[in-house]
Amino acid sequence: MKMEKRQREYLFDNYKVLLIVLVVVGHFIEPCYDQNPFLYELKWGIVAFHMPAFIFISGYFSKKIPSVKKLISGLVIPYFVYEIIYYLLYTYILDKETELYFTRPKFTLWYLLALCVWRLAAPAVKRLPCHLILSLIAGLAVGLFGIGNFLSIPRIIFFFPFFLAGMEFDSGWLTPFRNRKGYLGALGIIGGMAAFLFRDRYHRRLSVKIFYGRYSYEELELSSVEGILIRIVCYGISFLLIYLFMLVLPSEQKCYSYLGERTMAIYIFHGLIYSWMKHRSSALWAVESNGESILLLAFCLAVVWLVSRKPFVQVTNKIAHLV
Repeated sequence: MKMEKRQREYLFDNYKVLLIVLVVVGHFIEPCYDQNPFLYELKWGIVAFHMPAFIFISGYFSKKIPSVKKLISGLVIPYFVYEIIYYLLYTYILDKETELYFTRPKFTLWYLLALCVWRLAAPAVKRLPCHLILSLIAGLAVGLFGIGNFLSIPRIIFFFPFFLAGMEFDSGWLTPFRNRKGYLGALGIIGGMAAFLFRDRYHRRLSVKIFYGRYSYEELELSSVEGILIRIVCYGISFLLIYLFMLVLPSEQKCYSYLGERTMAIYIFHGLIYSWMKHRSSALWAVESNGESILLLAFCLAVVWLVSRKPFVQVTNKIAHLV
């Protein structure tokens, strides 16, 4: 008897489409976001939840931990391959001084390393009582130490709670709230948070890096107490936004839903385009006006479309199945 294929959850495909677009936008506006008020607040809105949400969804689809062999073929080997590709790009095309060191991930590649660690560590961590609370405490504590980018340890620890929460999450919990009332309520809260962001002055004294998880409180020029309190608020905002967007995004298949299956190709190849433009062109640094900002956002959408084409997807698929 033929087994029925598991029904695809298009809510998460659509969610991943939104997130990968925000990843691309977030990177391409990096050189210029502080030159335009709209891009400045957009950057804050993006970093507040796009990686936490991506990691949450990764955890949701990691309830069944793959074998060590699949982790090696799907994450470890691609990590080494892409590190070499980035090294070649930086050294021979961009003339950027770097080294081929695998313990300090280049650009976006930290996520591959982190995902492998989370999937290996999660089964053991989940056996601990109050493991989610313990992971949050660890995420707060790691900011007290200046570890640097070695093996992306600070990010791995900081973002781990989102991965664990995703593993624990049941999509059925959304059912009572995915209705008109829930939709309007969630949309209202998101709109209110956006309006507050544009009016609030306190966050302008801070750096968007408070959401990166990579930097210690000292590097962010915060005291230990202030750093911990701000990080607690960051966790709260990120978790709230993750849930709110699950209530407003469509759960049915859309014309763009297929992009949710191609996020790895977009994630890898947009980084190569961005790195080239950042170091070989002044275009990204020159964006200031609203018109230029709109053109940049349109360009980001074009990049997403371009690197989601089958040739790019086939490359990432082949690299993920080298063994």
